[in-house]
Amino acid sequence: MTSFPAPPSGLIEGKVHRFAVRAYFEDTDLSGVVYHANYLRWFERARSDFVRLLGIDQRAANEGGEGAFAVADLSIRYAAPARLDDAVLIETTCTELGAASCRMHQKALHEDGALLSEARFRIGFVAPDGRPRRMPDGWRHSFDRVLTEG
Repeated sequence: MTSFPAPPSGLIEGKVHRFAVRAYFEDTDLSGVVYHANYLRWFERARSDFVRLLGIDQRAANEGGEGAFAVADLSIRYAAPARLDDAVLIETTCTELGAASCRMHQKALHEDGALLSEARFRIGFVAPDGRPRRMPDGWRHSFDRVLTEG
């Protein structure tokens, strides 16, 4: 039987989730610079794996009819371009926890430590009908644990 390597999921160190990505040809524009929307894709992957590492099963909640997380608010700033083949570290921090939402701050850092982009998100838990809903208590405890870590 062929072994199947686990996809990268990053790691949580204290309050920060760290997730590494590489800028591939498909991520760049004609000039070899990472296209601005791809930072959003990288941030989404990092947030999803951060939540997964917290023990939150979003798929089961969605399939069970409880609801799902949705981006409710987003602001992003671009500081410097990433280029083809660059290694980029996405850092995610939970900054505020509410009954139905969570605020997160994410940074994309070049392998030399330079800030490439940063974004602030508010993700809300919504019922299948799209209305805000209090997130499950276990999820809030998981977020609270990493929010107060330190």
